Amino acid sequence: MSGSSAAAGDSSGKAQSVAPGAYVSADAAVGEGTRIAPGATIYGDAHVGARTWIGTGAVVHGGTTVGDRCVIEDGAVLGKRPRLRPGSSAAGPLGRLSLGDGVTVCCGAIVYTGATVGSAVIIGDQAQVRERATLGSGTVVGRGSSIDFDVIIGARVLIQTDVYITGGTEVEDDVFIGPGVITTNDHTMGRHNHPGELKGPVLRRACRIGGGAVLVPGVEIGEEAFIAAGAVVTRDVADRAVVMGVPGRYVRRVPDEDLLERWR
Repeated sequence: MSGSSAAAGDSSGKAQSVAPGAYVSADAAVGEGTRIAPGATIYGDAHVGARTWIGTGAVVHGGTTVGDRCVIEDGAVLGKRPRLRPGSSAAGPLGRLSLGDGVTVCCGAIVYTGATVGSAVIIGDQAQVRERATLGSGTVVGRGSSIDFDVIIGARVLIQTDVYITGGTEVEDDVFIGPGVITTNDHTMGRHNHPGELKGPVLRRACRIGGGAVLVPGVEIGEEAFIAAGAVVTRDVADRAVVMGVPGRYVRRVPDEDLLERWR
């Protein structure tokens, strides 16, 4: 459907605003009060909730569910399917992409099919969220950051600009990840025999990772630990440890006054 203000595949019969030049598949469902800007495209069996904004040039593929009161900004793509080389470790099942209520996907961001995005998440401009990744409610993904396949991220995590979260990483609630942080998951750099040999880092609750830090495969960063900017973490870090340097070394303990509960 193009250039109309009809109900655009919504069986409720309640009006939506579909701008001239937008396309909404007859199989899509669009909730009450949703606005679809010029050049936006909603394919297949996509479901878009009520009072949501779909920006100019945004694409919502079939197999996508978007919650109520979401903002999908100009040029964002929802439900992209991965294109993988033969034998890629990223291969796996693909379900629907699900966005909770109040999610913002900023300009040019791409969220793959099979990802799960909790309520009130913000995904920054030109960021990427890969298949089977999970983002907990209230999490923020900064501009140009990449969340790889099979990543699990908790609630209220703050991921700054140009961060790379490698496949299989686990990030618990309330973690802070500074700009330019790099995580890795492959000790052999492509010379492994089985995908199961890949192992991303584990970041425990409320730890903080400074800008430009590098975490090697499989390291565990303890609860409330502090990794200084530019550190290279090659071994597990204990709860509340402060680590600095290349390679990272323990220097002191995080003081009580810096713990998360003092700042809420």
